Amino acid sequence: MSATVADYLLYRLSQWGVRRIYGYPGDGINGILGALGRTSEFDFVQARHEEMAAFMACAHAKFTGQPGVCLATSGPGAIHLLNGLYDAKLDHQPVVAIVGQQSRAVLGGHYQQEVDLLSLFKDVASEYVTMVTNPSAVRHAVDRAVRVALYERTVTCIILPNDIQEETYQKPERAHGTVHSSVGYSVPRVLPRDPDLRRAADVLNAGKKVAMLVGAGAMNAADEVVQVAELLGAGVAKALLGKAVLPDDLPFVTGSIGLLGTKASWDLMSDCDTLLMVGSSFPYSEFLPKEGQARGVQIDVDGRMLALRYPMEVALVGDSQETLRALIPLLQRKQDRSWRDTVEKSVRQWGKTAEALAMESANPLNPRRVFFELSPKLPDDVILTADSGSGTSWFAQYLQIRKGMMASLSGNLATMGCAVPYAIGAKFAFPHRPVLAVVGDGAMQMSGNGELVTVAKYWREWKDPRFIVLVLNNRDLNMVTWEQRVLAGDPKLPATQDLPDFPYARYAESIGLKGIRVDRPESLARAWDEALSSDRPVVFEAYVDPDVPLLPPHISFEQAKHYAQALMKGDVNSGGILKQSLKGMVDTLLPHKGGKE
Repeated sequence: MSATVADYLLYRLSQWGVRRIYGYPGDGINGILGALGRTSEFDFVQARHEEMAAFMACAHAKFTGQPGVCLATSGPGAIHLLNGLYDAKLDHQPVVAIVGQQSRAVLGGHYQQEVDLLSLFKDVASEYVTMVTNPSAVRHAVDRAVRVALYERTVTCIILPNDIQEETYQKPERAHGTVHSSVGYSVPRVLPRDPDLRRAADVLNAGKKVAMLVGAGAMNAADEVVQVAELLGAGVAKALLGKAVLPDDLPFVTGSIGLLGTKASWDLMSDCDTLLMVGSSFPYSEFLPKEGQARGVQIDVDGRMLALRYPMEVALVGDSQETLRALIPLLQRKQDRSWRDTVEKSVRQWGKTAEALAMESANPLNPRRVFFELSPKLPDDVILTADSGSGTSWFAQYLQIRKGMMASLSGNLATMGCAVPYAIGAKFAFPHRPVLAVVGDGAMQMSGNGELVTVAKYWREWKDPRFIVLVLNNRDLNMVTWEQRVLAGDPKLPATQDLPDFPYARYAESIGLKGIRVDRPESLARAWDEALSSDRPVVFEAYVDPDVPLLPPHISFEQAKHYAQALMKGDVNSGGILKQSLKGMVDTLLPHKGGKE
């Protein structure tokens, strides 16, 4: 039997090293599904929803550095991919989306499930989207989709009408008007010019109080970041996507920055006179130095992202590792280490404050303590994923990264519903490593519960069965509730914020997984030991207090005013909020006297 276009599609993907496809079936891709049945080259992971398949492909790209591939049928299936694909695009991850389309003969005829997919994907796959209309064109469509995704670190899309999927593949003729592409991609070496490196070194050498901010773009440059920080006596803050760049046990690492960050990172940026940003597009300028306070140097492989968040004196286009390596010989070791001493003291003080806040009593369980108890128990090779919500704050502030760990979340899109499919993607990429997802109850009800069915379907294929989903059950869309209070000055609106109390642990048990429910602080340590030694995936349901304040590390006058206004307007949770806020104030000002249980 002659190879079909769908057969050749898979063959060409395999030549690029693709071995796994995440997706959901539909008749718009029947030809591709038939080809999958005729080859043993691919693992097909069946998600519960196409959006989840796109998240899994994004996670594959984030944790492996290789292109993730997702597959969806025409019409509604293709539409469902979009949110997960935008997550990949905004976080600069190489993902190839393959989508079906109605037969070529009916296009433009208002046919069932006919959607203008070229227009639909024109933005999310702006660097490359194509519809294959000739059997020989599938070759260059695959080659360009993968190559462009890798080079631009973005989303690309191949649209295949269902009739062409089953046509016989034809090699391109050697004739005018044909394209003859090939497989292969080499990562370029991207370095600034020597004069620009010297200008950057001059700025950094002149600084007396240097702060560094690193993001996901510095993930391959950990040793170089440490070396620069040691030479300059700098403190290093981490954007959320850069959480795993450096271990948190380094004394000069101040942890996360921003609304979900640490007081140590706030102090670092407030007092520095020089800022070095490496591989980060951290968006919140109010958490960076005031304009004019610090001289700035930035390194980013994407020139479009330079001097965008802070006015930079020297903006270098370059790979983080290569650029730092070239910069290091030009840097002078600072003999005065008083700034470094100040940074390290601030880190230690924040550690005491964080512990005191975690050990405060709550009704029934302090969410901070859930993470505080977990952190030292995390396996050295764990892969962490987090959703968007209140749990992201505790993930950022309390889970201490050690060397060898990996971690990610939806950074620039900050979408709900990503943590469980991210964790599934990570587990398929690294089946021998433990994986832990941090999920709020809103995200769990949105999509996590459904993807637990995927976990139940596949977990026996994983070499290491440890797969834990931590669900923060606070019966509230807590992040938005606190944003209403602090940013808008409005009280909680129960009609929009209250969530049903779902039995997450019991649900896990009902589908063959392990469920653990904790609502007492003294049970946490034992429960975490039980979860981390389980012989099957675990849903760890923490029944936590929604009134524990979700506040930034530094409260502005405007935020304090809004907070007070929300309470004065009659917030339904005002009693619990005031109680928890007073405890937090005591521990922030006098952490050594923080309440212990």
